[in-house]
Amino acid sequence: MFLELIVKRRSIRSYKNQPVEKEKLAIIIEAALRAPSSMGKAPWEFIVVTDPEIRKNLSKSKPHGASFIGEAPVVIAVCVRPDVSDVWIEDAALAALCIQLAAEDIGLASCWAQMRERKHNDSKIAEDFAAEILGVPHGIKVPFLIGIGYRNEEKTPHDKSGLKYNKIHNNKFGTLLDISAL
Repeated sequence: MFLELIVKRRSIRSYKNQPVEKEKLAIIIEAALRAPSSMGKAPWEFIVVTDPEIRKNLSKSKPHGASFIGEAPVVIAVCVRPDVSDVWIEDAALAALCIQLAAEDIGLASCWAQMRERKHNDSKIAEDFAAEILGVPHGIKVPFLIGIGYRNEEKTPHDKSGLKYNKIHNNKFGTLLDISAL
């Protein structure tokens, strides 16, 4: 069930040194290509990275929060063409979510590394650094990288009691929905 998948999925940053089977990678790629996009424009493109040296270099895209990329057996760079859609970031995020949920559904773990609006250093943004490593042409963005592999750590699902039900409004902002009445 979908809710079980959402509950189970966690950001995993430690992976076993075990390759991802081609059949599983094909499922993830199909999920990415089936992602919803505004007006069906599909402004995204994906780079599947399995080369260890490239993954290692990508892990240096930003000083914090990308080191796990070097350990992941597969990295999918979500690329997007802003000139194709004015809601390119939303479309790219939907594709990334499809990738992560597909990975979880077939027994793999994943974690998203934000590149957009993050610094590589004082003179370069992480997105540009990653784009250079991947040979991405000018004008195409690389807003995030997704590490995928077999989990080398276990995380329990977030407890339902920690969900922020105070962010659910009823009919108008400021009137909280009484969840117990549902």
